[in-house]
Amino acid sequence: MTGQTAKITSPCECGTMAMRQVNQFILHDELWWDSEFSCGSCGTYLCEHAGPGPAPTEVREALLAAHGPVKLRLVSPVPSLVPVLKVFREATAASLSQARELVGELSHDGLVGTLPEMEFLKARLQMRAVPVDIDR
Repeated sequence: MTGQTAKITSPCECGTMAMRQVNQFILHDELWWDSEFSCGSCGTYLCEHAGPGPAPTEVREALLAAHGPVKLRLVSPVPSLVPVLKVFREATAASLSQARELVGELSHDGLVGTLPEMEFLKARLQMRAVPVDIDR
């Protein structure tokens, strides 16, 4: 299982700063994220979210800050970008124009994101015979 974890501080209702652990991982061929909140001062502990889907911006930013970005790139030209468009539309729920933008990034400098995000897309693209790899 590919996954990443980051810890960030968050204000607690008791007025102190608490710890929030955010995670992103691949589970059952889906991209998941979760978040746990714990306050050492008042003892509050919450599972804020656990489930499939794209991670919110603050979760992605925390993971990118903690681990750095990785780049998904084409390793050789493809005869047609249609399979790539299909993967981006299915895997990210992107509109056609958004999928075209993602294909453009992948085709030129590479698509940048968290390791779990890029591993998730890599597996889907390779199932459609799209030759991709990840630069860490």
